[in-house]
Amino acid sequence: MRITVVGKGNVGGGLAVPGGAIAEALEKVGGIEGKTVIDATNLYGVVPPAGFASNAEFVKSKTNGPTAKAFNINFASLYPELSKARARPSNLWCGDAEAREAVEQLNRDAGYDPVWAGPIGITAGPDGNLWFTEMVAGKVGRITTAGVVTEFPVTTESS
Repeated sequence: MRITVVGKGNVGGGLAVPGGAIAEALEKVGGIEGKTVIDATNLYGVVPPAGFASNAEFVKSKTNGPTAKAFNINFASLYPELSKARARPSNLWCGDAEAREAVEQLNRDAGYDPVWAGPIGITAGPDGNLWFTEMVAGKVGRITTAGVVTEFPVTTESS
């Protein structure tokens, strides 16, 4: 697998910018059209680019390639400690099926067992809240404008 490094980061190199700076950063990067991109940003106290529910959705709109969200829930400072764990830790990721091979290989190379949590999916609802799916858990969730998260079980036979 070939990985192109743009800038520097903690997992496989990459474009390392704060979550709120992704739009500006991608305007300066060329040659990513159609490439698999892993978004590891976190949005604390900032919003995604206008018109998008997440940075991952924005990234996908710029690359038109497979996109995933991964490595944003684990602290990079703990990577050197992974070999000391009693059991191999897991890393949740979500994204396009076409990104699966690259994302899961990077997870294994970093010392994690990859766990796919489903596709990237969050949308603004007519009630003004953000709604998302948790396919593996069989739930849908709501995030209010106050930041309150509520999960609802999906109770159909096919869920």
